[in-house]
Formats: sequence, structure tokens, C-alpha cells
Amino acid sequence: MAEDTSRWGFDTRAIHAGQRPDPRTGSVIVPIYATSTFAQDGVGGLREGGYEYSRTANPTRTALEEALASLEGGRHGLAFGSGMAAADIALRAITRPGDHVILGGDAYGGTFRLLDKVMALWGVEYTTVDLADVEAARNAVRPNTKVIWTETPTNPLLGIADIAALAQVAAGAGARLVVDNTFATPYLQSPLGLGADVVLHSTTKYLGGHSDVVGGALITSDDTLQEQFAFLRNTVGAVPGPFDAFLTMRGAKTLGLRMERHSDNAERVVEALLGHRKVTKVYYPGLADHPGHEIAAKQMRRFGGMVSFEVTGGEEAALAVAARTKLFILGESLGGVESLIEHPGKMTHASTVGSPLQVPNDLLRLSVGIEEATDLVQDLLQALD
Repeated sequence: MAEDTSRWGFDTRAIHAGQRPDPRTGSVIVPIYATSTFAQDGVGGLREGGYEYSRTANPTRTALEEALASLEGGRHGLAFGSGMAAADIALRAITRPGDHVILGGDAYGGTFRLLDKVMALWGVEYTTVDLADVEAARNAVRPNTKVIWTETPTNPLLGIADIAALAQVAAGAGARLVVDNTFATPYLQSPLGLGADVVLHSTTKYLGGHSDVVGGALITSDDTLQEQFAFLRNTVGAVPGPFDAFLTMRGAKTLGLRMERHSDNAERVVEALLGHRKVTKVYYPGLADHPGHEIAAKQMRRFGGMVSFEVTGGEEAALAVAARTKLFILGESLGGVESLIEHPGKMTHASTVGSPLQVPNDLLRLSVGIEEATDLVQDLLQALD
């Protein structure tokens, strides 16, 4: 049984939850158990921890899962080979052919693609809704609705959904509320404490934090959901290797420190963008005039390191800005220590073109890293000028 770490502060849990010194050697860092199978003391005679085969369970992965569950305030954590693997398992565990999903109208392109191109073939229906509008979410509920799937903040327009209010809508409909907490991280936001049933992460992003590992996670306090997730993950083999688990766990130890710096730097970047003549709109929930600011201030510790903005001159001008940055590296993904810039319409959200989720073609998305804020601001200003 995992140790009760609820009495510890966040940074203490990030370093110690699931990660006690190795009892045999005293190693203060969880070892990388690079093994596919485990010796048994007679048929069915499993040793401490019950390990038999690493697709089913691995001690390094177990340590990561206990850490993630603790950080999110849940009883159960499951690690996956990618965030999309986690999303796939969540949807297949909860829905059946003929069921209905409510998806945020500003969702990640990969989630939309999974529903639109894969789950739809299996007979799962979906409706896209502006989940910042709780009444719109309530009105979208059907008798066969089984999931309300939200990101908050959303990717890439940084919309905010009221998690507690959506949890009430889901509960009233007999549905599950799944919150993609990748942008906020458990340091800034605790969806389970606000009534969500499941928290999803692409651990590739802020939890890993160093752009060197791909992974995903599902966290829940629902025993039945945990059993269903674990069964499906084991059946299809959507697991991370022990080295991936090790890297993610290493990154998560400094999550609190990094998120403070990401947030500090993002605020400096936003300030610079707001005053620039070639910037027509800035998306950041920390802005007082952001439509979701009050909700974000209520359910988040700070407003995070993601910033999006639109520029004058349309798509061509946006692409030119992205090509001129020096410190902001042109690339997909987010949440690493280094700063990234991307054009969502042609990169991460290309799959949404022609759909209700299509993003503006003059939009750029920034993942603001932990470099010196002054250097990042100067880099953006020279690219805009």
C-alpha cells in the first residue's frame, strides 16, 4: 500500500512520494528496473510488490505512479507511453458504441483527432461546446452522454472552464468529468479536489519538464475506473519503459520551482506583447480582461507559462515571426525548460482545419521557458520588429 503523503507540502511530495530509499542498497533515487520479467518463488509465488511482467507492472513505474497520484491528490495513478495513449484508454474504458462525449470547443488537436477519426468509427458520438459556458455544457447533455472532456487552460487559446461547475453538470448527467491538466499541472490546479473524476496529463510536457521523454498519465480516486484503466492498459500494452518513468520522475521533483519561474517569465512576456503595435490580441488567463480570469484566479495558484497571441498581417506575418526568433525554438510540444514557439494552425492543430475547432491563422503559441526573462522579451521584440 502506498504511503499516506497527504500531510506533506507539494514540493515535499514531488521529491519523496513513492520514492523512499531503496531498502536493499540505500539508493536515494529509485533504481531503473530494466527488466522484462521477474523471478517467481514457485508458480504464482510472486515476491514483494507482486511483480511478474513489466507490461503489467514495473517498480520504477510504480514509484512514478505513486508520485503522480500524490501530486494530484488522488488514490490511483497510471503511467502511459504517451498522453494520447492515456486519452485513448480513458475514452475506451468509459464509453461504448452509441455513447456521447462532450468535448471542449478549443481542445487539443490530438484529442479531437482521436474522437473524430478513431472513436467515431467505433460508434462514439461527440459534440464540441464552449465549456467556459456552463449552461451550454448543460444543454449539450444527452441521455447517452458519458464523458465531459475539458482542458483548462485550453490549447492553444487558453480558455478557462469552471471545473467545479462542470463536475456538477457531469454528476447530474451520470457522466464522468475528465480534466486534461497538462497546461496547469498539479502545482497550479487540483481538478480532483474540485470534483473531477479523472485527471489526464501528457507527462511529456511540464511534469517531465526537460523535453527528453514522452509519456502520459491518468489519475483518479475511483476504484472502478482504476481497475478498468489498468485492465485496458495491460491488455493493449500502452506502457512507458522504466527509463521513461525514471526521467519523468526526475523532472517532476522540480515541478513547483519550474512552474513559478515559467509563470514569472510568462507575465513578463505578456507585458511586452500587450504594448507592441504588431500584436492584435494576447491570450493569457492572468490578464484581468481575460473572460475566464476570475474562474482561473479561483481555481489556479498562478496562471502558468503558456501564452498565445495574434499578429497583424495574417498567416504570412505569423510564420515570419516564428522564423525570426532565436531563443524561442520553432517546434511542437511545450512545458520544457527551454522556450518554444509554434504556429498552431499549421503544426499542433492542423487536424482541426475545417472543423469547429480550427484556430486563427495569425495565431502563435509560446511555451515560455525558464531562461532570463529579459532575454526572452528581447528575442520576441526583435522577431516582431
